[in-house]
Amino acid sequence: MWTYRSLIILFDLKSILNRLGPGLLYAGAAVGVSHLVQSTRAGASYGILMVIVVIAANLIKYPFFKAGPLYAAANKKSILDAFYLQGKWSMALFYLVTIGTMFAVQAAVTLITASVLASIFGWQLPLWQISAVILTLCGLLLLVGRYHLLDRIMKMVIILLTLTTVITLIASFFSSAASIAVHHDFDLSENADIFFLIALVGWMPAPLDISIWHSEWTLADQLDANQVKGKKESDFDFKVGYWGTTFLAAAFVALGAMILGGSGTELSSSGAVFAGQIINMYTSTLGDWSFLIVAIAAFTCMFSTTLTVLDAYPRVLRKAISLQYPKLEKASSFYNLLLLITILGALFVLIFQLDNMKQMVDFATSISFLTAPLLALLILIAARNSKEHVWSKLDYGIAYFGLAFLFCFSFYYLGIKFL
Repeated sequence: MWTYRSLIILFDLKSILNRLGPGLLYAGAAVGVSHLVQSTRAGASYGILMVIVVIAANLIKYPFFKAGPLYAAANKKSILDAFYLQGKWSMALFYLVTIGTMFAVQAAVTLITASVLASIFGWQLPLWQISAVILTLCGLLLLVGRYHLLDRIMKMVIILLTLTTVITLIASFFSSAASIAVHHDFDLSENADIFFLIALVGWMPAPLDISIWHSEWTLADQLDANQVKGKKESDFDFKVGYWGTTFLAAAFVALGAMILGGSGTELSSSGAVFAGQIINMYTSTLGDWSFLIVAIAAFTCMFSTTLTVLDAYPRVLRKAISLQYPKLEKASSFYNLLLLITILGALFVLIFQLDNMKQMVDFATSISFLTAPLLALLILIAARNSKEHVWSKLDYGIAYFGLAFLFCFSFYYLGIKFL
């Protein structure tokens, strides 16, 4: 029986959800490989203390992700407009980073999505074929609904993912078979550990490209809702998405440490086998009842990432090119062409580079880490040149520290990798 208090709670929840938009799209893009794969591997391999690394990575990158939506809210323009105003060198750097990473990133997230499906249903089809179906489905969804449908889907997906993750995490604490692995066998003198750290931080909480995407989604949200949101509303929306993904990353590290840590099972480099190991470890620890929960959480996590990433690359490339060639801005088919190119490029990578899931994921995340300082520099300049303040003094302090850290650690990585 419904009570007055129940109706008030539901009304408040609906009100909060109506205030959320691009922040949940950010969450949909961020929560994927970095959480289900890398965070789980971190907890399983190095223990619960990797939660500290995850939180530190989120803190260091915080101002750069914040700049995207707040710049759009403050200036009523995308942060890409700021890059354009910075000069040709800025746009050239943007194209270099984006085109150099987009196909590998799209291939990596689609591969994990296909791997989860293959594991859940026991499909023996080649993963690139399953990936082709997923990319086609995502492409059709985007062509039909564009931003409006994407916004609606992400709200349902992120809520479902959060609930299933929290349920699984709580159940793990009360499982007699689960124990928290606190070991920290990480060694800075070991190249393999350094390379994994780079891969983990590269997409933690997400590639810095998402700051640019978030800026575009903010403008699209205002156009879709036919209302202008101020910095306060955009900041609230951003923080819900950002710190929500931080919590989920820590939760996946904890699940990896509790369920997989110390089990003695070597995680497979095969996509479908790896997904099966993750799901089977959960169900063997928590009971067969948890299969549906874990399966839903894993699939929604990866499908949301695949969908949002597939929308983001054509969206930002169309905007960037139209800034230099304004006539293309009104060409609706231009987005469709870029969408097709993204799908075909990702499939090309999947067909010819599908030998090792772990290597593909680590390659994509490492490339994102190495390009992060360049994007961070562009974002820093944009924030400084904004007509209205988008960062506090604390944000600037964290940003300068984060920029120095990203550059120094990238050079360190390149040194041990090639020298």
